[in-house]
Amino acid sequence: MIDENDLALDLVKAKVEASPFWRELIYVEQTGSTNDVAKRLALEGAPEGTVVIADEQMTGRGRLDRRWLAPSRTSLLCSLLFRPLLEVAQAHRLTMVCSMAAADAIAQVADLRVALKWPNDLIVRSSIEGDTLDRGTWRKLAGVLTESTISDGALDFIVVGIGINVNIRRGDLAALDPRATSIMAEVGRRVRRAALLVALLNGVDNRYQRLRHGESPHQEWSARLATVGRLVRATTSDGIVKGIAEGVGEDGALLVRTEDGARRRLLTADVALSGE
Repeated sequence: MIDENDLALDLVKAKVEASPFWRELIYVEQTGSTNDVAKRLALEGAPEGTVVIADEQMTGRGRLDRRWLAPSRTSLLCSLLFRPLLEVAQAHRLTMVCSMAAADAIAQVADLRVALKWPNDLIVRSSIEGDTLDRGTWRKLAGVLTESTISDGALDFIVVGIGINVNIRRGDLAALDPRATSIMAEVGRRVRRAALLVALLNGVDNRYQRLRHGESPHQEWSARLATVGRLVRATTSDGIVKGIAEGVGEDGALLVRTEDGARRRLLTADVALSGE
């Protein structure tokens, strides 16, 4: 029987080896960042389809240089290497593909409904009542960090890092982030990280093959964003932007209608939803 709190490497490796896309599984018990490991391997010539997983990250990070913290052996921490035939401006499509695959994997394995928050978070309407947050508040369950390397004006490779809070106890969440949650905290039981990883890899493979055949993930991704149609408060390098998020452009920009009727295009911002 597979230990629910173990990555079951033999099982995952067998799934990777049986896949026509995934090439190699690299496991590190502890590392600074799985993205850094994957980028180093990519520079050394590692093939597309390389998967790096870890039980603990010491300097894991999210967007805007935020740290991604999680107790050892509680979360799914992985980075996926792609060498896509995409334009540089289309690199964000890998974020879309992997975000939706992660949300689908969580729903499949844990029966937990997950929404997407622009540009790269997975969030849930929480069942937890905390000291400062009410039941039904949006809480962050997972994040996706996409990093690209460009050579001679073209994409050389893309590394997509995915961090999912899996078996973190409710009592340990506040120390990580007051708005964090985990699968176990929401559904009340442990979830096998190996099963979650296999479902994630299967979902990414399926969606990536469709992307390679010219199918854009933009429409489906946009439709799954909890951000769209809501009042948002975006912190940008130019200041605060408040308004209704009306949609997302093909380039991934968030389109916000401000109170004065202007429409702002935000490519990079820290966005808070109403009720968050």
